[in-house]
Amino acid sequence: MKVESALGKNETALKHPGLNKKRLTYFLRRDWQLYVLLLIPLAFVLVFKYAPMSGLVLAFKEYKLAKGVWGSEWVGFQVFMDIFDRPDFIRAVRNTLLLNLLDLLFSFTMPIILALLLNEIKSVKFKRVNQSLLYLPHFLSWIIIGAIAYQLLGEGNGAINNVIEGLGGNRVPFLQEDTHWLISYLAIGVWQSMGWGTILYLASISSINPEMYEAATVDGAGRLRKMWNVTLPSIRVTIVTLLIMNLGRIMDGSFERIYSLQNKATTEFTTTIPVLVYRWGIESGNFSRATAVGLFQAAIGLVLVLLADRIAKKLGQDGLL
Repeated sequence: MKVESALGKNETALKHPGLNKKRLTYFLRRDWQLYVLLLIPLAFVLVFKYAPMSGLVLAFKEYKLAKGVWGSEWVGFQVFMDIFDRPDFIRAVRNTLLLNLLDLLFSFTMPIILALLLNEIKSVKFKRVNQSLLYLPHFLSWIIIGAIAYQLLGEGNGAINNVIEGLGGNRVPFLQEDTHWLISYLAIGVWQSMGWGTILYLASISSINPEMYEAATVDGAGRLRKMWNVTLPSIRVTIVTLLIMNLGRIMDGSFERIYSLQNKATTEFTTTIPVLVYRWGIESGNFSRATAVGLFQAAIGLVLVLLADRIAKKLGQDGLL
């Protein structure tokens, strides 16, 4: 009877639009303070997210500072054809994909493993201390992390290399040779992000019904078996959702992270799309080319998100859309 009543009310509202307007007016008068507060984030999104999209026309123009955005000549896709033929662009795409795929392999999986391990700690006080220590790197800027990295891993006077040399070993060029730089880049990224990434997984784990663990214990399952058969399947939705979001950033990258760890001795992997946008746009003043690269990057990211979402739904998971 309640369902039929609700359906009847909806049909009545559809037939009489005036009722919807009265309800809207009622809610606006009742909760006007909340709607006023909503204007602040809404204004932020409109000003800093949507308004700058008008600048995307630079990707289709030969932008001249003296002529302005709308006075510059339209060139269609000529800017895109120009950047696609440049070796720097091909190299930047390759490095961006390589670094982000490796990050996805290590930085995405480590928070899951860490959350599973923290969940097995029985001492609440010990768990909280470890969580706090693991969260701290997330709040450090990449400039500070880069300075610490060179103090610790520098080949000339790094603390770790001083210890290695003191023990009779040879100095290791952690940040002064391309292959070693790549390994150090990934390790530093995992260290910086893994603690913060565990928050969502631990929150998801805390919602698991304890009776499932009790049933697994009765069946003779140990800790590893409980992780594999109870914990992981229960947080699968969270893992898939975060994976889709990370796939959308596969063509993106952290400019600050690259910029703070790069040096003149390592140039093989440090040219990425965000770095290329900075060089072409800020350093060289070629705003049309930089805008075209950014638009290309955003379009590929959108396609990857939609593709990953569709694949997840076909596999029986809940997607984002």
